[in-house]
Amino acid sequence: MDNKEKKKPVEIRTNRLILRPWRETDLKPFAAMNADSRVMEHFPATLSAQESDALARRFIQHFDRYGYGLWALEVPGVVDFAGFVGLNWIAYPMPFSPTIEIGWRLAHDFWGLGYATEAAKAVLEYSFNVLGLEEIVSFTYEGNQRSRHVMDKIGMQHNAAEDFDHPNLVKGHPLSRHVLYRIKANGLV
Repeated sequence: MDNKEKKKPVEIRTNRLILRPWRETDLKPFAAMNADSRVMEHFPATLSAQESDALARRFIQHFDRYGYGLWALEVPGVVDFAGFVGLNWIAYPMPFSPTIEIGWRLAHDFWGLGYATEAAKAVLEYSFNVLGLEEIVSFTYEGNQRSRHVMDKIGMQHNAAEDFDHPNLVKGHPLSRHVLYRIKANGLV
């Protein structure tokens, strides 16, 4: 796809939130979020500022390539950057790839306010009604109850027979066991 064919990322709005393209000003709060051990509890490590910036650039490149991705989450009148929520194309070797994943990560100050659920529901609606996707998955470390709760609240279904050991973690790593959730456009799994 050449530059003329690239789609500009859309903005998705809910009653309280804006899911929008990334801005340069998002990098500093994104790095602070990725350096917070509470936020990164279910990941192998926190990220340095350089690693965080590189990740944000990959998110932007994903939008350039696919026209969708992990949107920056803004709470108007509260904060310009609270985290991200959106879609990610999973092509690397996973038991269920290739597929499209819905994911989120919010700064600790914005946990427990329903933002992840509200934004994820809007992303699912966009995925099925605008992009015409048939199925979305989500996965996390089995002990990540907060993310699993969001997956349940947005209507995703878990099948324990599909749980897996994450291939990017060494065998026996304490975070290796992951759960897989699915949702289809027609609501059936």
